[in-house]
Amino acid sequence: MDLLILAILIATGTFMLNAKAQRKRIVLLGRHLANYQIEKLMQALTDGYLRALGESTDERRSQIWSLLGTTESQLSEQFGLFAADFAKVDKAHVHVSRLALPIPFAEKIFPGRTFDMRRVLSIHARGIAHVVHNTDHLSPRERAYMMTAELFLMQHSCHWFCKSKAVATARMLAHHQTPHGQLIASVSAQTRKAYLALIGGG
Repeated sequence: MDLLILAILIATGTFMLNAKAQRKRIVLLGRHLANYQIEKLMQALTDGYLRALGESTDERRSQIWSLLGTTESQLSEQFGLFAADFAKVDKAHVHVSRLALPIPFAEKIFPGRTFDMRRVLSIHARGIAHVVHNTDHLSPRERAYMMTAELFLMQHSCHWFCKSKAVATARMLAHHQTPHGQLIASVSAQTRKAYLALIGGG
């Protein structure tokens, strides 16, 4: 009985410590995001992609792709500014645990099993800009697919920072039916190489 009570106390304490740390991260990220329209632009862009892909005529699709170009550029600019802004956050607050499940003070106990959120946001900013500039000469459909993957992987990183890798992966599966590995495989080669090098191979 004593062991059961001890286990309950440990579990409760762990939950409370994790919840407190996660709230701080959510507030930190939200405070920086509040200065930009990134979420609104992402929604407009993904809705626009679906609309363009659903059109039955090439002429109408071309018109929508053309209009979406402005939204893509705005999103890339906004995210670049956001990443530069977040890069000013103190190093003590940006460590992300590579462990699948949240452990209190993991970044202090296992400093070698963490990565820097400032660096991953910089990778995502470059990835989004790369797709916008279309240096790979992709078709509109291919660009839409790659941009969507870049944006979803960026969302995964934000959820990972605020909660844990397990929660981030579960949310991607629940909301977009997309495994983490598929997101990594679908982004540009430049993003994939830099991302995997940073997180330690996934």
